[in-house]
Amino acid sequence: MNTQRFLGLVCLIPLIASFSQGPRASTPPLRDGAFLFDQETFNGNGRTCLTCHSRETGTVSPVEAQRKFALNRLDPLFRHDGSDDGQGHGVQRMLTEATILVEIPLPENVTLADNPLARTVTVRRGIPSTLNTPALDPVLMMDGREQTLVTQARNAIRGHGQAPVNPPDHDLEAIAKFELSDRFFSSDAVKAFARGGSEPRLPQGATESEKRGRTFFEDRADPQNIKVGSCALCHSGPMLDRTNHFFPIPPVGARFQSVAVSELNEAKNPIRSFVFRNPDGSRTTIMSPDPGRALITGKVQDANMFKISPLRGIRRTAPYFHDNSARTLEEVVAHYSRFFQLFNPNLALTSQEQADIVAYLKLLD
Repeated sequence: MNTQRFLGLVCLIPLIASFSQGPRASTPPLRDGAFLFDQETFNGNGRTCLTCHSRETGTVSPVEAQRKFALNRLDPLFRHDGSDDGQGHGVQRMLTEATILVEIPLPENVTLADNPLARTVTVRRGIPSTLNTPALDPVLMMDGREQTLVTQARNAIRGHGQAPVNPPDHDLEAIAKFELSDRFFSSDAVKAFARGGSEPRLPQGATESEKRGRTFFEDRADPQNIKVGSCALCHSGPMLDRTNHFFPIPPVGARFQSVAVSELNEAKNPIRSFVFRNPDGSRTTIMSPDPGRALITGKVQDANMFKISPLRGIRRTAPYFHDNSARTLEEVVAHYSRFFQLFNPNLALTSQEQADIVAYLKLLD
């Protein structure tokens, strides 16, 4: 065999081997995060991420739910946990409260007094806004139960979207990356901060009402006026979402707090008895419509605590609190006045002070 022919046969060996192995599996193309967020249902119940996280607010309000219902009574928003019974029957709760049914595993040391064998509990909660949160808030969900955007996306698609199988990892990563894009910021200043820029500052306020409202959010104490900085006790930091050093309990930088939303239960949600087995073997019963963080940690001291929400862009993300019990900023501040009355009557807010705080909250983009 001459040398040229031998070399030709050698070059054909890899090609022959590839044919003998059959066709190669093609790598699925990477899909765009915006498409996955806005349009992909993952063969579930018809919901997409956009179904529950609108472009304008990152959540769904009763007004938006009513608008969807008027356009299409079969809108995916009203399916599964968006229905009154969780089985697709009735839409009244979504139309009036815009809450969904969330099933949460009970910690090992927690039982329900009325159903001791149950290992999950279903609570009614508003839909967390995606505005600013994915990029600038590592605490995901109102009880902090999700560790990463990828796991949050997967669990939402499987749970709320009822997808039959786990989405591919690359799709979940594409959704998580998209949630960090420009579409999810409330202002250029916040976007710049997320990109490594300087921290957004408290706006000065233009009107006298706004200027008075600002004093409630300043990180300072005033011996002559104990209401100065009272909102900043829990709404401090660049995103106004953590405790500051003027409040000894909880510690500086804490992200979970109770402001008596579950205790007062203005949403009138069903109250249940949660029995906590403490480390010393004793038992504590908490009566609550939703114990919040305690359902994740199993600690009775976390009962009725929820994530301190960031205030940047707050005027766009109604309704408020974990149960959507406050429809407007005015209702939020009125609740805080009642809470202050319980905590320290000297902090109770006058009608003018409430109006000043609302005026200032509307500046926080």
